[in-house]
Amino acid sequence: MLATLVIAGCGGERDARQVVRFWAMGFEGEMVRQLIPDFERLHPDIRVEVQQLPVTAAHEKLLTAFAGDGLPDVCGLGNTWLAEFVELRAVAPLEPFLARTPSMSPDDYFRGSWDTGVIGSHVYAVPWYVETRLPFYRRDILEAAGVKQPPRTWAQWREAMAAVKRHVGPERYAILLPLNEYEPLLNLAIQQPDPLLRDDGRYGNFRSDGFRRTLAFYNDIFVQKWAPPFSNNQISNVWNEFGRGLYTFYVNGPWNIAEFRKRLPPSMEGQWGTMPLPGPDGPGASVAGGASFVVFQQAKNKDAAWKLVAYLSDPQVQVRFHTLTGNLPPRRSAWESSQALATDPYTLPFREQLERAKPAPKVPEWERIAQELRIVGEQLVAGRYTVDEAATELDRRADAILEKRRWMMDQDAAAGGSR
Repeated sequence: MLATLVIAGCGGERDARQVVRFWAMGFEGEMVRQLIPDFERLHPDIRVEVQQLPVTAAHEKLLTAFAGDGLPDVCGLGNTWLAEFVELRAVAPLEPFLARTPSMSPDDYFRGSWDTGVIGSHVYAVPWYVETRLPFYRRDILEAAGVKQPPRTWAQWREAMAAVKRHVGPERYAILLPLNEYEPLLNLAIQQPDPLLRDDGRYGNFRSDGFRRTLAFYNDIFVQKWAPPFSNNQISNVWNEFGRGLYTFYVNGPWNIAEFRKRLPPSMEGQWGTMPLPGPDGPGASVAGGASFVVFQQAKNKDAAWKLVAYLSDPQVQVRFHTLTGNLPPRRSAWESSQALATDPYTLPFREQLERAKPAPKVPEWERIAQELRIVGEQLVAGRYTVDEAATELDRRADAILEKRRWMMDQDAAAGGSR
């Protein structure tokens, strides 16, 4: 009987710690668990519950949780989703937390990555990890084609692709720009001085001189047969085909560093590399991707949630997270403190590129517009549109998607900006 009472008493003990509910997507949600025990040792009054969300279902789950008052305290949110949750008033402005955390200075973050979390006059998110896209390239094929240095401008890139095509012949290509991805065209477009949307995101700006210049450059790559009119699905294995020399340039993200290292034979070490993305007149900009921390308005323990954000934002913790995942830190001090990051020849071009990364347009409708960018870009390559027709069609599609936004902004203006 006594034993039974003792067991019952022990079973009745309650955990008095504050609970911070943290949602993170995909592989990152799995790996971040390894960092939580050290946080809990530093903050013995806080317990963190990590929930890993499948990437494909995360957006719907977050919206469902918002509708049902079931959002977590803190989340690693995709950068292009932030505007939508700001519009819903689901995320808390972070200025009060940042004011008491001087160690998280905006000056230590890559400017474009930090700017993804700034909407209007408030900071709603701070970067967790960053990504951007740039060319992976075959150094040996460039040298064999007579190209002595990786190109830095569009004109040099055109010359390099023409030289590679002459060298490799009709059955191989200079570059792969998969037609089922909008990112390669978007990264070229964001290099222009003209914004992709105009009038505070009310209308598309695809008929601008800059975007039409981008479309012409992009389309000519296919007209010259420097790129195959393929999607990724038409290539059995993008890494192996890169190793076989089917294409010399492949514009993609930092996660592929590990994939190429794993899949290419050791004999190819030193024969491939990464390079900053060429721009119209010099090294060009690219899109600042990745995920950022947000604290939700519904959070029961905002102060405890911010302590977790501050811990995971510490440069040394970011270096550990990079070691676990390969994701790139958003803070310059993290790069400077890591020998691996500071000296790795495949990663360093991403460091340079991140200094020129820019946020995608900050409207909730952007991902839908980006898909139209992909569709119209594919139709341009197929010859269904001229460059001018494609630009006009993109504006038409974007304006239709943004119709509700315009109406809401007009209503807000009529009400004196109370929204």
